Amino acid sequence: MSFQEQNQQQSGQLAVTGRTRHRRLREQGSTEVADLDAILRAGFVCHLGVVVDGTPMAVPTVYGVDFATRTLYVHGSVASRSLVQAPDSTVCVTVTHIDGLVLARSVFEHGVNYRSAMVYGVPRPVTDGDELLHGLQIVTENCAPGQWEYAREPSRKELAATALLALTLEEASVKTASGPPQDGDGPDGELGLWAGVVPLRTYFGAPEPDPALPAGIALPPHVAALGPGGSGS
Repeated sequence: MSFQEQNQQQSGQLAVTGRTRHRRLREQGSTEVADLDAILRAGFVCHLGVVVDGTPMAVPTVYGVDFATRTLYVHGSVASRSLVQAPDSTVCVTVTHIDGLVLARSVFEHGVNYRSAMVYGVPRPVTDGDELLHGLQIVTENCAPGQWEYAREPSRKELAATALLALTLEEASVKTASGPPQDGDGPDGELGLWAGVVPLRTYFGAPEPDPALPAGIALPPHVAALGPGGSGS
């Protein structure tokens, strides 16, 4: 990270580059580090965009972020061609949350309320054993807080079959859209048609035990917290 980029992130602003500059719908863009962090904290599934053998691929996978070091970890298998080749080239990691459908009076004005972040950079494969465990813990805790301490840690064989990429957050683009349709004040507002927003909510349902689970094993509190009425719902 350059001195200028360090100053920008310390001041709470993302660096603006040729890839992250907002050219269309600039009013929906943000350069606030806090907005980037909020989007990343709100999810655990991303799409890793990479070119493999001349063909673009967008691979869905899970991620976690170490906000102290500003490092994004992307999880995968050593058998994944995209993850194996990604360290040799620039990638784009995208995280998107859909908040609702915007149904306007005209088809042209329809839209989607969303929050989205795109992180660019050349990732590095995590090969150090301590960092690999740390990164996997970050990814696991991002999906299900408390699960890393509850479950068995990976064995050496399992670690050897796991690929983890690390990417800095120094180059990122953030865009969001919210609010009602924009055609209420124009001629279409006189058409007498319903218009508005249909919200979309994503939440965890009640935990379903493994059929092979022996009787007497209680649901752990951190998993119960993910379900209805819990902190994760």
